[in-house]
Amino acid sequence: MTRFQRALLAFTILAGSGLAALPASALSQITGEDGNVPPGREGIVAVPLPPVPGQPATTPDDGQPPVPPANEGGVPVAPNATAPVESPSGPIETAPGDDAVVPDEGAARAPTGDVPPIEIVYGDKDLPQPVRDLRAKLIEVARTGDIEQLRPYFQTGADPTVVSATMPDQDPVTTLKEASGDGEGVELLAILLETLEAGHVRLDPGGDNEIYVWPYFTQVDLGALSKPQLVQLFELVTAGDYQRMVANGSYDFYRVGISPEGRFEFFVDGD
Repeated sequence: MTRFQRALLAFTILAGSGLAALPASALSQITGEDGNVPPGREGIVAVPLPPVPGQPATTPDDGQPPVPPANEGGVPVAPNATAPVESPSGPIETAPGDDAVVPDEGAARAPTGDVPPIEIVYGDKDLPQPVRDLRAKLIEVARTGDIEQLRPYFQTGADPTVVSATMPDQDPVTTLKEASGDGEGVELLAILLETLEAGHVRLDPGGDNEIYVWPYFTQVDLGALSKPQLVQLFELVTAGDYQRMVANGSYDFYRVGISPEGRFEFFVDGD
């Protein structure tokens, strides 16, 4: 089994855990470098929704149970009911040099205590040095607009870098040029750049299938994204793409995988 196959197996295991069915209230907090939740980014919390003044519970004349009070929208509220209230969020700031963990409004967590939380991280401070170095080199190449400069970073042999699920044996540079709208690979380099500048997740930490994957959208409930997260997603895909992905239940655009040893495992689209 190749590293990419093991990585795909890891994706399947996480998807099968119910991650795609996370409710909006499952978005957790992303902490900054000091481990604290930045002011105004405390995530989504639940608070009691009190009865609306002047609308006490009443008992109908037909002997039916009392009618509970209603909220401001006129919808009955059961006793002790709670409603999610989203905290205000400010602009997402990026530190100079792209080397900081940038706080976000939330990160998707696994639905049960049996699966560790999935942490969304920005920048490269948490990355092993080999991963950090390769990410920096790929970003540098992407900014040149010359896809031929990617060639030295593609793995070859029995376990090559995967750039296509349908043509695994074709030259990777040729494959990316053919997939690029301009025919020269420039569009794909732009996608590579935006992907590597998005938040990432670490899958199977410390395990045989450990891998760092960009963007984090591969591992979260797209239907529960906050507005700042949607802005990040729309840097990669259109609103129409997003609606299709929500309907299909998964992110299906380009993603990048780098092993802890700094191997360029894949740059491929699909789910």
